Amino acid sequence: MNFTRWSARFPGTQRRAAARSEHAAAQAKRGEGSVPAARGAAGHSGTAPDGCPADPTVRGTGTGTPASGAAAGTGTAHAPVPSLDELSVRDVLGRLPALVALVHGPEHRVAYVNDAYTAGFGARTPGGPAHLALPELGELGLLPLLDQVQRSGKSRTAKNRTAPGGGSSYTVTCTPVEFPRSGGATAADATAATGAGTSTPGTTTTGARTATGTEGEADTTPHHTGVLVHLADVTDHAEAAERLRASERRQREAAVTLQRSLLPQELEQPDDLRVAALYQPGGTEAAVGGDWYDVITLGAGRTALVIGDVMGRGVRAAAVMGQLRTAVRAYARLDLPPHEVLQLLDGLAAEIDASQIATCVYAVHDPNEGLLAYASAGHLPILVRDEDGTVRRAADPTGPPLGTGGWLHTSGTIALGPGSTAVLYTDGLVERRGEDIDEGVASLERALSGAQGTPAVICGRLMRALGVDADHDDDVAVMVLQQPARTGADAELFHNAALELLGGVEAAPRARAFAQGVLASWRFPVELCDLGVLAASELVANSLQHGTPPMRLRLRRTDRRLIIEVTDGDDHLPRRRRAEPADETGRGISIVATIASSWGSRRTPGGGKAVWCEFALPDKDKNKDKDREKDRDR
Repeated sequence: MNFTRWSARFPGTQRRAAARSEHAAAQAKRGEGSVPAARGAAGHSGTAPDGCPADPTVRGTGTGTPASGAAAGTGTAHAPVPSLDELSVRDVLGRLPALVALVHGPEHRVAYVNDAYTAGFGARTPGGPAHLALPELGELGLLPLLDQVQRSGKSRTAKNRTAPGGGSSYTVTCTPVEFPRSGGATAADATAATGAGTSTPGTTTTGARTATGTEGEADTTPHHTGVLVHLADVTDHAEAAERLRASERRQREAAVTLQRSLLPQELEQPDDLRVAALYQPGGTEAAVGGDWYDVITLGAGRTALVIGDVMGRGVRAAAVMGQLRTAVRAYARLDLPPHEVLQLLDGLAAEIDASQIATCVYAVHDPNEGLLAYASAGHLPILVRDEDGTVRRAADPTGPPLGTGGWLHTSGTIALGPGSTAVLYTDGLVERRGEDIDEGVASLERALSGAQGTPAVICGRLMRALGVDADHDDDVAVMVLQQPARTGADAELFHNAALELLGGVEAAPRARAFAQGVLASWRFPVELCDLGVLAASELVANSLQHGTPPMRLRLRRTDRRLIIEVTDGDDHLPRRRRAEPADETGRGISIVATIASSWGSRRTPGGGKAVWCEFALPDKDKNKDKDREKDRDR
């Protein structure tokens, strides 16, 4: 070991005295032109009477009296300072607060342990192999490190090694040392000779014999290699680091809990779609992000599907995500086109946090049209797999992320027919470091083309195919929706019927007769048929009075509800109002709202409006539908 650079720190050494002298000279030089440094009372100018450098800690006071006490004032000489060669290595190592052990030879036999080591692990007998005499080194996993240091001749450091059972933690430095092989001498003798500090390099005296074992002969044997093991107790640091990690884990758990609580606890299941979603937070080394998804039933059989990703990590991103998800649900109730919903979200995101942006795709499925209308704000494209396995990418139109402002979003459509499967996802599923994101999307397309099963099964298969596991470095949200191809008895639960209304006085009677015949053919109970005919009559009458051609009456039966919808060419949306007793009109919407389970209206993409209402089917039909759904899942 190189003690030269340490020797100035040991009190009573010549290098310590020289360092003090140099320090005093530097101070005197800085003081030139001002008040000179004080001299000793005896008139000495920088050296003590014994020739040693004066103590620089004595600062002048302007009176000539040193501040070091009577000894300095009377000129008493300091004690002689020993040279570095006179210091015993054993004494130096023994005074170190760190644990030190010296081993030598291929078996790492114990040559020396200092007092701190003995206090920490108990007394050790020199001469024994390390795996027996120093079992704590084996518990710390240091025996392979000793072999490596001895073979390479280079120092190695192992940080934060903790003994089994939750003991102290140490940072261990193993340094190779070499000393001459003693002819017939033991390691303890060699250590004792080294500690005596009187031997010359190349010879070690043991009794009357020289280091070679033959009196008067030179030592020609190779040098013996040992390892000096230095263990610094870092238990306090390790405990502080563990407390910090525990705090980070608690914060991450809080963020994950917040994230999951803001996501839908149970997805709404539309009549015409099967939907499943999966959220996978990033690994322990990754902070939680702001990925989210949602399914919102809009009425009249239409369904809104949304997935997004707030840029950033931690609780803040999760909180922003929760605000955006709540806003999406509120805007969805307005039944606006997808691009108008994103336009509203864009302004809201800027108000929430101007420095936080988010990507989002909002889509609406209409079973009557067999289309998925969507708008994207900087999000990845929707993928659709047809029944024959062909995968299509809905790439356009795509606008900038939410929160950037100044952009008019537009909507697009993609076909989603019977037997089709669509996938909405966040970038964590396809983005990899050092790889273009288009390659990740292409990998997802290949995985989707071969994925079969229910939406929940497909979610898991896509995750595994893209290599997403518990240690993934980013959050992942994926949502899969299917438009089932219904046949047989299952298809009997879904029917559609439509009637074009040309206007005139005969339109209302024709609508009532059409509704009566269709509902009877669908074998609904008499009470439900009467309510359906009444609702159809009121909606048609409202359209005839306030709307414009073309007009259409549409009846739709699903496995859970009856839907009645009337469209016309006027885009003025009706509202429910209170009619005065003397009014002859204005009660149609109130009647529909009273007898139906729900009602609503929306503007249609080509201009005009649609007014609809729904009736829940009797419980016995719903129970049969649930049984069929369970059979399909099996």
